[in-house]
Amino acid sequence: MNTTDYDRIEAAIRYLARHRKRQPELAELAAHIGLSQSHLHRLFSRWAGVTPKRFLEFLTVQHAKKLLDSSEPVLAAAHGSGLSGPGRLHDHFVTVEAVTPGEYRSRGAGLTIHFGTGESPFGPVFVAWTERGVCRVGFVADGDVATEKEALHRAWGRASLERDESRATTLARSIFSAPFEAESRPLTVHVRGTNFQLAVWRALLRVPPGQVVTYGRVAEEVCSAKAARATGSAVGRNPIAFLIPCHRVIRAGGIAGNYAGGVTRKRCMLAWEASRQSIGGTEMGQAGGVP
Repeated sequence: MNTTDYDRIEAAIRYLARHRKRQPELAELAAHIGLSQSHLHRLFSRWAGVTPKRFLEFLTVQHAKKLLDSSEPVLAAAHGSGLSGPGRLHDHFVTVEAVTPGEYRSRGAGLTIHFGTGESPFGPVFVAWTERGVCRVGFVADGDVATEKEALHRAWGRASLERDESRATTLARSIFSAPFEAESRPLTVHVRGTNFQLAVWRALLRVPPGQVVTYGRVAEEVCSAKAARATGSAVGRNPIAFLIPCHRVIRAGGIAGNYAGGVTRKRCMLAWEASRQSIGGTEMGQAGGVP
């Protein structure tokens, strides 16, 4: 991409950020940059991976999140973000974050999350779940659940956490047997993330056990092969190890790449899966906001 194109996109992003509260239309942005609307739309989409409208929605939601985090009411957050009312803010949040403003602000208030540790073929595992499904799975060393519990609290800050080791042991056993037992019940998951993250995680669920796919291939399935870096970030933010199989994603050329549980564990998981003959499945339940 040449410097002129970069300068134009940089100017467009600065303009959108500076005038976010006015919610400028594409025609206004194009006039400022000195391009036709269609040319700017194509150029911006190719360079940024999203349309100018979607980028403005992202800026708007990020500002609204700051207001909501400061305990502003939804109506005030909508007006403070340059929107006409809660309805438009709701649409923006659902588009960008896959949750409503109220769900974002609640941070899991009124929700009970059970957690505990169990055993897996790859060492001790931390498991957390709500009545809607599994919301976190992570490998732990020496039974130390502090890191995983802290991550759970960051994601669902106002939820009530209750320890249940017995159920966690049973659930862990189900998680690591489900893909290979033909008669096992599919497990559902309860996750929060942006629409892009959810799309990436759904794509991972379609990769069969024991097989691998590159970041670029996942990106191409979700939106565009050019979004491989963003796809890698979404893979890295997967809160549910193994069930949402981020261990099946590798770099181009067959390089294993990073894995939160360690590259050696990732290789062991792939070999373990490949050695199994019968394959069941896991399905994603309602993925989105806190009830």
